[in-house]
Amino acid sequence: MQAPKARIPASIIIANYNYAQFLDRCISSALNQNHSNVEVVVVDDASSDGSRDVIRSYGSRVIPCLKPRNGGHAAAFNTGFAASSGAVVFFLDADDYLYPNAVSAVIDACDSATTQAQFRLHVVDEELRITDTYPPPELPFDEGNVMPALLRRGRYQTTVTSGLAFDRRTLESILPIPEDAFRQGADGYLVTVAPVHGRVTAIDSCLGAYRRHGANHSAFNGRLAEGARWRIQHDFHRMAALSRQAAEVGMTLPDDVCLRDPTHLEQRLASLCADETRHPVAEDSRLALGTAGAAATLEMNASLRRRAFLAAWFLSVGLLPQRMARAVLSWKLIAASRPRILAALSKVIRRSVG
Repeated sequence: MQAPKARIPASIIIANYNYAQFLDRCISSALNQNHSNVEVVVVDDASSDGSRDVIRSYGSRVIPCLKPRNGGHAAAFNTGFAASSGAVVFFLDADDYLYPNAVSAVIDACDSATTQAQFRLHVVDEELRITDTYPPPELPFDEGNVMPALLRRGRYQTTVTSGLAFDRRTLESILPIPEDAFRQGADGYLVTVAPVHGRVTAIDSCLGAYRRHGANHSAFNGRLAEGARWRIQHDFHRMAALSRQAAEVGMTLPDDVCLRDPTHLEQRLASLCADETRHPVAEDSRLALGTAGAAATLEMNASLRRRAFLAAWFLSVGLLPQRMARAVLSWKLIAASRPRILAALSKVIRRSVG
């Protein structure tokens, strides 16, 4: 990401499927960037609502990619990238939107060693009211060379699709995204393998909005076990992709990498507790996962109080009787399941462990 920064060409690739009600706000935010050299590519993944009418209303101001068949997240990203030309590439989910300074702020922050930029997003509801920040401000971004973290635990502190941008040369090295493995969660592939090729630049400012609503894929409509199983398999796909990319540059990914990742272990516990008969890892036990989670949490990049609190949570889920363990687990992962007193205390706890 070099040259006179005001002239660096950028592409914003919008991936849309049946989000007509959000799409106008998203496209407008991409077109209204204060950076002078931005193209907007809109990929419609065979929507059945009015999305294509919204896209056509913008005429030549956008590059439309209207797919005849639904292919999923990765296929939309691959299609959009093939139609783009920018040196810096943003991926934007159609239910989210960027602030006018997003592109210019990212380009100003990056240099020739940057392969991936990441920034925080305001969390907004369906009425566009700001309800939170993602990632939460108490969780510091990882940046620079994040490969030690990736090779040790398969994860580092990053963000979701709409808070990411990539150097085009990096994307040319790692695309196409495997479309079967990443039909959903294609951003997980990108943030896992892009750091193999360079450095991550982190921006603590909120440069856009991440809309939370009932149709988000990541919400799974409260179906805890189903969501956990999907995230477990998604992590396995990410690690397979990372192993392949790392091997190309002479690095080795440990076989037990996922057992050092608190986020992954949390999902393993959720799947095992919520629906043991369909849990995908036969040898798992609550005690082993809880103990591994506590140990992994103590190595997180977070305050000592936060690490101690999460370690205690892991041990509770691992050691308590089944019924109590399920309750403790759901109270953390599903806000609506918390008793009122815990819901009231959750904000205090979050601040105290930040």
